[in-house]
Amino acid sequence: MKYSIGLFVVVCSVTISVGSSLQCYKCSDYYGGRCEKVQECSYEDSCLTLHEKGGKTIRQCIRYTDCDNSRLSQMFPAVSGFTYRCCNSNLCNSAHSVSAPLLSLLICLLSLCWSCCSA
Repeated sequence: MKYSIGLFVVVCSVTISVGSSLQCYKCSDYYGGRCEKVQECSYEDSCLTLHEKGGKTIRQCIRYTDCDNSRLSQMFPAVSGFTYRCCNSNLCNSAHSVSAPLLSLLICLLSLCWSCCSA
């Protein structure tokens, strides 16, 4: 039983990053190219994915309060038409949507169930 609880604590501490700053991808690419540069954001930020009408995609940190259509139009005046998405989990502005916190929670829950059932 002690081994199972210890394993649960280790798995949860490894998979959940508590207190660290938000990380977002930062790049401007065309047609969903690979974006590998990671940017550390402040605690007030979220991750932005802005798809320009011409095919360019901009990924970066942005203040959560600036994440609305009118503010983005002011911040990117050269962009005539766009869609956007703001999110606030690590690297959530990738080309492929993966929810790391959800995966971490699932691993912790499975570990807890495993440790309770094997006791």
